[in-house]
Amino acid sequence: MFLLDEVDFVQTQNLPIRELWYFLPFGYLLTILVETPILLVGLSPKISFKQKLLCGIWLTACTYPIVILVLPTLMNGFPRRQYLTVAETFAPIGECIIFWLAFRSKSFLSHTDWARCLIAIVIANLASFGAGEILNRCDWFGMF
Repeated sequence: MFLLDEVDFVQTQNLPIRELWYFLPFGYLLTILVETPILLVGLSPKISFKQKLLCGIWLTACTYPIVILVLPTLMNGFPRRQYLTVAETFAPIGECIIFWLAFRSKSFLSHTDWARCLIAIVIANLASFGAGEILNRCDWFGMF
């Protein structure tokens, strides 16, 4: 058995869609509360505070519904580790692409700025994943 397949974990990909809709706003708020401070510090200083704040809210808004509603529906019955692999790969890659699309025409970002921004996005996603796993371990998801 793998760490991510423990039986006492709530396997979100196997929950009824109605329960996932109930969870969506709470999980979204938690995610932006974890990811936004990391983006505020980690994104290039050439990006304004307001833009960083917006990225913390907007990037998650673009990927979170897919991770919480679409992928669980598509992967219902799959082992937890497969769902997590797909979802937690999709989120940072998707957010990096969205960030690139939003700022690609901005010539003020150097290659190092781009690398810093993309790394910050990946770290923010890893942090929110970790926070979710800790809360899952503490049965926080049991309230839904």
